[in-house]
Amino acid sequence: MDYQTITLEIADGVAVLTLNRPEKMNALTTQMRAEIPHAFGVAEKQARVIVLTGAGGAFCTGQDLSDTGGGEGGIDMERSLRDEYNPMLQAICDCSVPTISAVNGPAAGAGANLALAADVVIATESAYFLQAFTRIGLMPDAGGTWFMPHKMGQAKAMGMALFADRIPARQADDWGLIWEAVADDAFADHWRKRAAQLANGPTRAYQAVKQAIRGSFGKTLPEQLDVEAHLQGGLGSSRDFQEGVLAFLEKRPARFEGR
Repeated sequence: MDYQTITLEIADGVAVLTLNRPEKMNALTTQMRAEIPHAFGVAEKQARVIVLTGAGGAFCTGQDLSDTGGGEGGIDMERSLRDEYNPMLQAICDCSVPTISAVNGPAAGAGANLALAADVVIATESAYFLQAFTRIGLMPDAGGTWFMPHKMGQAKAMGMALFADRIPARQADDWGLIWEAVADDAFADHWRKRAAQLANGPTRAYQAVKQAIRGSFGKTLPEQLDVEAHLQGGLGSSRDFQEGVLAFLEKRPARFEGR
């Protein structure tokens, strides 16, 4: 695919997917929603970690309300969500390698929930998260009603959805909505170091972590213990586990092969 609204760069096991409509604060269009899952499919075959970030001063401000997907009569919300948003979000959540959202600026509406779909969210301190939907007579979508309560509980999720307040990155960090908020001047170096750490790590173990944690909701403790035993059994016979133990005994950094 010839990408028109994003860029994809892959080097040293790290894929960086950049939303590239800075003049529109990276607002989502039909074209972009087709390009993102395609790029994730390409990247997970070639990289060991995928970073999603935005060009310019914003991460993503949600749906571009001027984009009707080429149709007449405005946006068909249900069709757009089912046919475009849902596959995009599923591609991120189901990705076989770790994913990081590097939130470099405002993340609003569906853009906030696009960020929350990643395994780890790292935000610059000047960024904020905004569930702006009720401001225009809508409810959170793009996974927002699932991501928010699962990450920080019903009380905070309900208030964030109803009041549509801006939540600064530091507050989002305190609430457990994201992994960490980082000073602006250290942000770029920091997320790149985090990405490099994952790219050099035990990819099979990371895949098992993702599978176990994302699949844990709705399971009983005995069911989850069974999942852990099954996944750990497979990892216990891996070369990365052998290397990890050997590196520990030899007091040196492990050299994981990943896949």
